Amino acid sequence: MNTIKKLSLALIGGLFCLNANAQKYMTQNGTIQFFSETPVENIEAVNNQVSSVIDMETGNLVFKLLMKAFTFEKALMQEHFNEKYVESEKFPRSTFKGQIKDFDKSKYTEGKHEVIVVGELTIHGVTQKVEAPGTIEIKGDQLIVNSTFTVEVADYEIKIPSTVSDNIAKTIEIQVEAEYDAM
Repeated sequence: MNTIKKLSLALIGGLFCLNANAQKYMTQNGTIQFFSETPVENIEAVNNQVSSVIDMETGNLVFKLLMKAFTFEKALMQEHFNEKYVESEKFPRSTFKGQIKDFDKSKYTEGKHEVIVVGELTIHGVTQKVEAPGTIEIKGDQLIVNSTFTVEVADYEIKIPSTVSDNIAKTIEIQVEAEYDAM
């Protein structure tokens, strides 16, 4: 084999090795749930169709979800959520774009790591800066991410009619759980 062919094969092999060790991880079935507790009624919803990518080379991450994919225990709650509060037809998606705070890729080896994520959360067409604690667990070619944080309904210009304002908390707890595979 001549030198050019050997060099080409070595270069192609090197590219495959780089791709095999890619630092990007993806999920299309992450879970985000929210909880609203009031003296009158608790409201819970779950969305199991959350897409997300994490780049463990840079610490950047993105989450995207369809608002209509949230499911509620009561169909009427789901209808009111989509039609009256988050206006899912007008604002169909929610996104988070951010980064792991003080990211240093050399610190992320096998095991569980406490992190703080900072970025911008968009709900109902309104974007706010968010800082949330969480964990990233590294298991071979898989990442497991968990976070719990709160958001203020008013920060996202979600209007709650006074007739039901006692039924919906002003602060909503958000839980994020996702298992990622290497891309």
